[in-house]
Amino acid sequence: MTELALIGDIGGTNARFALTDVSSAKPGILHEQTESDTDFHSLREAALHYLGTIGAKPARAALAVASPIEGDEITLTNRDWSFNRGALQRALGLDQLQLINDFAAIAWSAPHLSASNRLPIHGTLATPPQGPVTLIGAGTGLGVALLTGSSEHGWHIVPTEGGHASFAPIDNEERAIAAWLGVRHGRVSNERLLSGHGLSNIDAALRGVAPVAAPAPQSGSRRSKDIVDAALSGKDADAERALRRFCRIYGAVAGDAALLHGANTVLIAGGVVLHFLDFFRASDFMDAFLAKGRHTGYMQRMTVQVITHPNPGLLGAAVAVRAAAAA
Repeated sequence: MTELALIGDIGGTNARFALTDVSSAKPGILHEQTESDTDFHSLREAALHYLGTIGAKPARAALAVASPIEGDEITLTNRDWSFNRGALQRALGLDQLQLINDFAAIAWSAPHLSASNRLPIHGTLATPPQGPVTLIGAGTGLGVALLTGSSEHGWHIVPTEGGHASFAPIDNEERAIAAWLGVRHGRVSNERLLSGHGLSNIDAALRGVAPVAAPAPQSGSRRSKDIVDAALSGKDADAERALRRFCRIYGAVAGDAALLHGANTVLIAGGVVLHFLDFFRASDFMDAFLAKGRHTGYMQRMTVQVITHPNPGLLGAAVAVRAAAAA
């Protein structure tokens, strides 16, 4: 008998909703729909619009949210949405509402990703991936999570806020970028460089644009999408320099996370690198990932892959709601 549940992946830019059949043999994504966060004033409004559009009244839901999940009051990190867990559950008419961190959802999805949904960058491609697994992804923010265990003994997910760890520059160019960001933001986290605005920050710093203290608008900056397009055109040396530096920093940060986790597998998620995947694969990402001094050999044993599944957050939410229903 079909038992539909609501699933969602709520980020700083888009809110993705779908249904999943918790009685099916495998987790699936049905009636997927993406809502721009700018079209709605709240998560409640966006979710009710989705349910009204498809005419569904599920009793269960699992929503992946770009925020720490602590207590009943939830505030998104990179979006001015906040809500009360109980009030949202009542508004949506749910018997059960499961909230999970957005990168925890991607970790939930990892054991269910086929080989065709993972592109190897370094090492062999095992299915499922060998734990511990570090998941890291640049999108509107910088997500980091840890997956431990195995298919035989069960998986355990550790959501983190690792994207907000302090940035550690490794050469003069990165020290200059860090100084620029220090003027603009004070404390410099990895997310300030590896996120939706990160590439814009790197590009402005490298072009010598004078930094302006936030929250004032930064004059002279370019949109990240425009920088990527210009870099890929091969006609803008500044844009190419910024994108190459972005990839190098990404590799160093991903390597640091993998060291901290003692990872065997590193999965790169988030929508950013899928827009310049060939450039990314040819970049200095892996050189920086492996460059850990006396532990370079330790890093060499790790497998590094890019998740190419279009919506791993939704898949992870589908896995999570099935687990809750079976408990």
